[in-house]
Amino acid sequence: MADTVQQVKDKLSIVDVVSQYIKLERAGANMRARCPFHAERTPSFMVSPERGTYHCFGCGVGGDIFTFVEQIEGVDFKGALRILAERAGVQLVYARGEKREGTDRLYELLDAATLWYARALADNAEARAYLQERGIEDATVRAFRLGWASDSWSALSEHMRARGFSEKELLDAGLAKKSERGGLLDRFRNRIMFPIADSAGRVVGYSGRIFGAKASAEAPKYLNSPETALFRKSRILYGFDRAKQSIRKYGCAVLVEGQVDLVAAHQAGWANTVATSGTAFTPEHAALVRRMTENLVIALDADEAGFKAAIKASRAALAGGLNVKIAEMPQGKDPAEMLLADGADAWKRAIREAKDIITFLLDSLEMRSAGKKDMFRRAVESIVLPFIADVRSGIAREQYVHEVAGRLGVSESAVEGALADLPREAAAAGSQTGGGREERESGTLPHVDRRARGAFSLLLWQESLERPAVDTARFARELEESIGKEALEAMRALPESEREALRFFAERLYGAHAHLEREAQALVTILRRERFAAELAEATMALKRAEAAGNEEETAALTARCALLTGEIAKLSQLL
Repeated sequence: MADTVQQVKDKLSIVDVVSQYIKLERAGANMRARCPFHAERTPSFMVSPERGTYHCFGCGVGGDIFTFVEQIEGVDFKGALRILAERAGVQLVYARGEKREGTDRLYELLDAATLWYARALADNAEARAYLQERGIEDATVRAFRLGWASDSWSALSEHMRARGFSEKELLDAGLAKKSERGGLLDRFRNRIMFPIADSAGRVVGYSGRIFGAKASAEAPKYLNSPETALFRKSRILYGFDRAKQSIRKYGCAVLVEGQVDLVAAHQAGWANTVATSGTAFTPEHAALVRRMTENLVIALDADEAGFKAAIKASRAALAGGLNVKIAEMPQGKDPAEMLLADGADAWKRAIREAKDIITFLLDSLEMRSAGKKDMFRRAVESIVLPFIADVRSGIAREQYVHEVAGRLGVSESAVEGALADLPREAAAAGSQTGGGREERESGTLPHVDRRARGAFSLLLWQESLERPAVDTARFARELEESIGKEALEAMRALPESEREALRFFAERLYGAHAHLEREAQALVTILRRERFAAELAEATMALKRAEAAGNEEETAALTARCALLTGEIAKLSQLL
């Protein structure tokens, strides 16, 4: 596996990988772009082709090609390796004797189960006819690898056990469960199966829709895989692996609630559609979407349950920094039914005419209040204002305050006062997670000033080059003499991610400097002078105390010390 990692690194540069996701532009020896991991107008995301690394000065993320793919695709290291190996044309080969255990085995098991379910669907004319009635074409069925779980109690488990998978692996993958007698039972029976993949396209779980004459009337309409090592409902969006490129291309994601809704939307050409799987839309989902776009359109059912789900999803999306709009479906229809009955043009129109979340809420609540102003006001205070409090943009928040004030017929200051009275859970959470980048930097090295950190960043950058422009050994020695061994060792002990950030900082600051050796000498000279100045201030204070106490011996020694330091400071000043 180690050889495979190196082969991938040899074939793919950091620029090759990052440029597939964001537009890079030249910035001296580096490349830069607007960071894909947080919203910004001024590019602060830097890529170093020479070192094969990246770093964002806005949000602090950084790493190599593997960490970049992990972060932007939302996968683990092995998922990133798989994605990059495919792009590089490198076959994943395990070292001799290296066992494919743990998650690798679970991925293999789930892929084999997906094939099993797909073959079963091909043999089930009744289930295929149902999908055709819902408007799902055969090509779409194959593309999404839809399947069928029969009424057998243990056919899948027996088949996989015969293929060498263990009982524990079947349980860990969420494909089976224990019976009351201790035997193994298939978790899914009498269901049309929708495989759910992670960002790298690997099947991690399923959503099964009840179907067939033998299905129990008491069984839930949809049954999802349980939480497993691979399947985390709060972090995985159905269809995201297929939608992410279209989301980035069109600058917008569309959220639907059901698997059939998503499949129908993709079939209609809206490949930027994603869906939740057995859970509400979460902040983790919002973070996943935000890696691709800041814009989300929510298209849920038009009934009361759909309205409440849209409110919950919008709140999480706004808190996650997304711009949210609501696409209204015809009453009594979900997205799949709308597409089947009214066609792709009607769906396109609904998405294009989606309302901003605040406008949607105000319109809906005003209609539900039936002209009762007090009821409308209370609804706005309890439902709309918490949404506005979640909005990150100050300008957008001010616009919403203006709109709410106009709808209620009150002053904007009254709305702002009501907003100020709301509990600030989000703000409190933010204060608990730490401050901004500058606070983190200053807190990391409390005894090292900014100038010393700048000199150290220059040293780090030069040490990383094959042909440095500075005598790094001498520079390091003089820096230690200037700031002290303890301070330099503290900076040397910083995590690699922070040291890489300092390298980028130095490269950006000194990259165009024509006389780096001279600059390095000037830095250590200034630092030595500052150290002597601090020592002189302490000696002067001590001298005053000795004089006041009438201690002639200590006064003489401190006078000589002050004279020596003053002379050293004068010499260093002449060098600058």
